[in-house]
Amino acid sequence: MTELISGFSDYSLMGIVFSWLAILTFILLIAIVHYRRLTVGAKRESFTKILEQAVGGVKKNSLQINKVEELVKLLQKESYFSIQKVGLVRFNPFSETGGNQSFSLALLDGNNDGLVISSFHSREGTRIYAKIVKKGEGKKSSFSNEEEEAILKAKK
Repeated sequence: MTELISGFSDYSLMGIVFSWLAILTFILLIAIVHYRRLTVGAKRESFTKILEQAVGGVKKNSLQINKVEELVKLLQKESYFSIQKVGLVRFNPFSETGGNQSFSLALLDGNNDGLVISSFHSREGTRIYAKIVKKGEGKKSSFSNEEEEAILKAKK
């Protein structure tokens, strides 16, 4: 009976050791596969060199991202003062001429500053006028109904 117990414990001990080795081998294979995925396309270099290159690339990308963010902020500030809003109204100011060949064009920036260009077409010729707009209001001049409508369209 003691031989059976001692024999059983030897086999169980061998089974435990074999299982442990199988588990360790499986973990090692997973680590090797992971390492190879990380080093795909890399030359035969040490893992630390590969990591240093990756960290260097991340730092370089971070610097470039910061530069791009600064440039975007600058462009946003500068574009605020460019023409962003446009309103156009065509009309017929004189009953004796046909067609809506006259127009009022409002060109405004982010502050609703800009100008209104009005063109009046008649049989004798075409006259063009420009008026300054500040904060959506006329500066030193009043607007016609068509010019007001063009400004309202531009503000939308």
